Amino acid sequence: MASDPILTPDLLLRAYASGVFPMADDAAAEELFWVDPIRRGVLPLEALRVSRRLARDFLGKPFEIRIDADFAGTVRACADRETTWINGEIFRLYRELHRMGHAHSVEIWQGDTLAGGLYGVVLGAAFFGESMFSRMRDGSKFALVALVARLRAGGFTLLDTQFITPHLESLGAVEITRAEYRARLAAALRRPADFRALPMGATRRALLDLARE
Repeated sequence: MASDPILTPDLLLRAYASGVFPMADDAAAEELFWVDPIRRGVLPLEALRVSRRLARDFLGKPFEIRIDADFAGTVRACADRETTWINGEIFRLYRELHRMGHAHSVEIWQGDTLAGGLYGVVLGAAFFGESMFSRMRDGSKFALVALVARLRAGGFTLLDTQFITPHLESLGAVEITRAEYRARLAAALRRPADFRALPMGATRRALLDLARE
């Protein structure tokens, strides 16, 4: 579907509420298009799979988990690859959503280096995952574990991954039909949730236990 000539943050939120999201053909593209997948990727919050090795590294590797410390840097890092659907307009819009309190980043830091993370959009009890990146082994997986713990603590019911990749499938993501997705989305939009319900200083052990409950 073709995009509107001027896309505002409010229009973008209405699009998410109706089950569609924007993408660009590449970083240099001037236009966006709407995407409404026939089959949608979701990660059931009760079904996150954490291998023994991943759990061990999550608990033992030297890194820090931060929330919204560098949202813009996280989006830039997600776009820093050979091909990307994140163009200048996407970057502008999601920074606006972040300022409005509707977009958040979960970040993995090693010292002063942003080493992994993800970002997405919040509406009701739904979190729409947009993109993730790693500059260290499992950096994006560590961020996903921390995200799931935060969503579970905050009363969220839907984690939308948009599409399925082998990376996400290994962590428990599945595909559902468009009709089933819209039913789950409608239910999630009717529920309140709090992305900041989990204390910022929660230990990694607490996060891991919560994510796997």
